[in-house]
Amino acid sequence: SRKEYDARDLLRCLVDAHSLDEYKADYGKSLVCAYARLGGRAVGLVANQRMRVQSKTTGLQMPGVIYADSADKAARFIMDCNQTRLPLLFFQDVSGFMVGKDAEHSGIIRSGAKMVNALSNSTVPKITVIVGGSYGAGNYAMCGKAFDPRFIFAWPNARYAVMGPAQAADTVFNILARGAKDRPAEELAALRERVKADYIEQTDIRYGAARGWVDAIIQPHDTRKVLLSALALTARPAPSAHFHTGVLQV
Repeated sequence: SRKEYDARDLLRCLVDAHSLDEYKADYGKSLVCAYARLGGRAVGLVANQRMRVQSKTTGLQMPGVIYADSADKAARFIMDCNQTRLPLLFFQDVSGFMVGKDAEHSGIIRSGAKMVNALSNSTVPKITVIVGGSYGAGNYAMCGKAFDPRFIFAWPNARYAVMGPAQAADTVFNILARGAKDRPAEELAALRERVKADYIEQTDIRYGAARGWVDAIIQPHDTRKVLLSALALTARPAPSAHFHTGVLQV
């Protein structure tokens, strides 16, 4: 999960040969948005970039993190796909939105809200594939369960949680430890490890699949075949809803 890879290499393995046409490739590089064809059908793709990238305005951007410029790009891309009636495929390997003073100054809340607005009002078929981690608000922004994709698939290595195990375990431990201040240090250390182990177990995608959070766990080499079948099911009949985002702050 900590190794870097180029999301475009992943997408090229799934779509029709030579059909990948990236949208605003030099802007908002921590998200890859692209037009492509899958089995001859035109689709829009949104994937988390898992390489460190360089932004002209904010400098180094970390893999799997959504920044303000990326959220702006994704919002515009989602709107474009709705206007041209293209199904949207999301590939999640996301840690969440960027946080901190610099991120706030860059307008991450405004840009993230634009992306979520465009996605929540989207009327075209949406399919999500979790290929790695799916954490926090990034899960929602990349078309998680709350945004009602037609299908959510996951690879066997996927992880699905509100936050990473280390951070979540510390948070839960601090809550539990408030009522156990008089316990010996060894007992508190054992409690911390038990909380962390329980949380790691619950981030396993099999835990989520057993509770209906994802529709199926699929093998990576079957992804194209599964997506072709899912697209055939979701594309007919065409939705009759009207795409309307309201007023977006720019």
